[in-house]
Amino acid sequence: MTAQPAIASLAAGPGERFSTRVAFFIAGLCMSAWAPLVPLAKARAQLDDGTLGLMLLGLGAGSILTMPLAGHLCSLRGCRFAIVLGTLLVCLTLPALATFSQPWLLAVAIVAFGAAMGLLDCAMNVQAVIVDKASDRPLMSGFHGLFSVGGIAGAAGMTALLSLGLAALPAVLCLVGLTLLLLWRSAPHLLPYGSEREGPPFAVPRGVVLFLGLLCFIVFLTEGAMLDWSGLFLIGERGMEPSWAGLGYAAFAATMTLGRLTGDAIVARLGGVRVVVLGGLLAAAGLALSLLLPGWPAALAGYALVGAGCANIVPVLFTAVGRQTSMPQRTAVPALISLGYAGILLGPALIGFAAHLVGLAWALAVLVLLMGLVAASGRFLKG
Repeated sequence: MTAQPAIASLAAGPGERFSTRVAFFIAGLCMSAWAPLVPLAKARAQLDDGTLGLMLLGLGAGSILTMPLAGHLCSLRGCRFAIVLGTLLVCLTLPALATFSQPWLLAVAIVAFGAAMGLLDCAMNVQAVIVDKASDRPLMSGFHGLFSVGGIAGAAGMTALLSLGLAALPAVLCLVGLTLLLLWRSAPHLLPYGSEREGPPFAVPRGVVLFLGLLCFIVFLTEGAMLDWSGLFLIGERGMEPSWAGLGYAAFAATMTLGRLTGDAIVARLGGVRVVVLGGLLAAAGLALSLLLPGWPAALAGYALVGAGCANIVPVLFTAVGRQTSMPQRTAVPALISLGYAGILLGPALIGFAAHLVGLAWALAVLVLLMGLVAASGRFLKG
């Protein structure tokens, strides 16, 4: 029982920081690769918005199955085991998303992809909290920044390969090969342990953890909308060619990357409260711009503002959950991650149902109000 804190002090080494950044990059790379595949999958399986929304609900269902177990798996087998397992499962499911045309097979693949991403996302964030706490300087924004770098690489890379005439499956296999190479390079420095083993495997968030989790849910819901629906909005409402539709998420991810890579300095200067308030207002303004002005250039500019606004809200919230005392860290971190990432997985499905009823533009308009709520709630944060 006394060995683990001593071992945990080694988590601040350069190898551990490198492996954490690579894990975040891999997650962003694989998740964003799905964005250019969404319109292709919809057309290949001949789905309407409502059916697609129902299938996207499978992302959340798969994640719900694995996220509550991921923190426990990290404690039992270590972050390395959970991250490697999650990455390998992602690499197995991506080719299925690029090829399946039968709706039921595509639905199974989406559930499996959600389960794999849920395991990877939760495990890498458990490692990030351990490494960040062991360091003598803030690292959380930088870790999340590498997720955004992966997002740019995945969305822009897949878009480029598809625009060059490569079919979906060969394009995905190129990405899978890169992912496996990165995993092989970083695996030796992934943490062979997780958080403390005391306490239940997971717990329902309460108090300040619930408050932080709801804010994470909204921000991740907005990120999920950019991932799953920005391309369809650009094609259906702004007349963009399908092969270029991934630029919507790329614009969002680019400004988010810049914001997060400079995020530690921004948070140090403005403070966490101002970052959340100003970020929420900026994201709401960007969403409104994309919906109110005609033409795809305005939509891309709006998505860029959304990325800048959302960039450092989530790292601030993760830092806040590390400081709170209402729940033990053993259960608080997985609870926050599970509730927050449910937004990126469940939210887009709900947008799909709303789009089927009132149209995609009106469905996305709800996000303007929700990000305004995040901005209004920021003043209740401490620090």
